[in-house]
Amino acid sequence: MKWNLRWAAAKRDIWRPSDLLTAFTEVDFTPSLSKVAALWSGKPTTVRLDDLDKICAALDCTVADLLEAEPLAATDEPEQHVGRAVGRGDELARPTPRRGRARRSLPPN
Repeated sequence: MKWNLRWAAAKRDIWRPSDLLTAFTEVDFTPSLSKVAALWSGKPTTVRLDDLDKICAALDCTVADLLEAEPLAATDEPEQHVGRAVGRGDELARPTPRRGRARRSLPPN
């Protein structure tokens, strides 16, 4: 995903994180200046949906304006096969009960 907060802010003539904080306070969104600076300076790992809604309200934009899907990078490596349990042929291996004093039943499939 591409994070386009600066582009959406520039459309409202907002060029600094402190100006963005002022726009946020107009819609009763009061994050710290350090949080606003972190949103401004790079792509966030997570954004709460409530915060995303308030950001859109402050910038008069949509979620699609803030987040843009990017195509996945193509690789020349062959597809990785999903590992499966070792067994005989097509049959999956099943655990066997321990031999000893107390025998336990097998777990259900």
